[in-house]
Amino acid sequence: MANGDEVSNKQVLFRDYISGFFPKETDMVLSTTGTIVLKVQEGSNSVLLKNLYLSCDPYMRLRMTQSATYNPNFVPGSPITGYVVSEVLDSGNSNYQKGDYVWGFAGWEQYSLIENPLPSSLRKISYTDVPLSYYTGILGMPGLTAYVGFNKLASPKKGESVYVSSAFGAVGQLVGQFAKMMGCYVVGSAGSKEKVDLLKNKFGLDDAFNYKEEPDLTAALKRYFPKGIDIYFENVGGKMLEAVLPNMAPHGRISVCGMISQYNLEQPDGVPDLSHLIVKCVRMEGFNVSYHYHLYPEFMEVMKQYFMDEKLVYVEDTVEGLESAPAALIGLFTGRNIGKQVIKVSHE
Repeated sequence: MANGDEVSNKQVLFRDYISGFFPKETDMVLSTTGTIVLKVQEGSNSVLLKNLYLSCDPYMRLRMTQSATYNPNFVPGSPITGYVVSEVLDSGNSNYQKGDYVWGFAGWEQYSLIENPLPSSLRKISYTDVPLSYYTGILGMPGLTAYVGFNKLASPKKGESVYVSSAFGAVGQLVGQFAKMMGCYVVGSAGSKEKVDLLKNKFGLDDAFNYKEEPDLTAALKRYFPKGIDIYFENVGGKMLEAVLPNMAPHGRISVCGMISQYNLEQPDGVPDLSHLIVKCVRMEGFNVSYHYHLYPEFMEVMKQYFMDEKLVYVEDTVEGLESAPAALIGLFTGRNIGKQVIKVSHE
């Protein structure tokens, strides 16, 4: 096709807000009626992207409601938005050239026109010794989340005991490895035997368990951490957090990254006894990775060295085509994915 042609632009549109119920694939609709011109307007500061990979992330569930969240809510009738990896097809912005690879925030569609992008919102990819899809996960937002939440907020020390819930998720699988490289004793939980086996045999955790098979989570954690948990990396919330608190060690730290068990509840679970925070002098801190992107260059230098030294293991669950996107996103909330959920839109 000639540069400047108007072409079809397949999109995944958000149908309407949902309230207090489990999201469905039908809350999103595949549209094939959109079009786009494959050239930026002369004199504009825009960047035209061909989207290669889309990222499915748990926080996107919160954006399906009208409630206030730390990211803009989806707009009914407009494309779902999230983190993407893209190729620059055309640019009126001096920071981006045709042929550059970038990652950032854009629509779930074949092509996206980004007006007046900031370098902090659309980042050029210079390190290409790994698959580009890694920038939806281990080298993108989830990777930085793991780095900040564990290495910075939790202040880990060699020999400490670390518990990671949702340990096979995009963030959790990296936290567990960071902790092992720090010389910690690490236990993770996941929702299937396959994931538990991979955590122990592929990711090298000291132990792992299927939380769905534990009738008493408090007792289970006592078995794995008889001397208490020094660091809990929180991805789940609810009953899991309730079970963790009495098992924390004195002066323990809880880094609150997410609470995926609560996202589909009309009435979130309450934690009945927070006194453990006082009695054991436990520090519990939530964080939003968007406030920590100034650490991204530091994070990338660390990660590049880890890759060069072949110290990291990473698992992706990739589906093909925009038509597969709604099912892939919904699957996050039943644990259907094995590894970081990625949607491949176009070939590189």
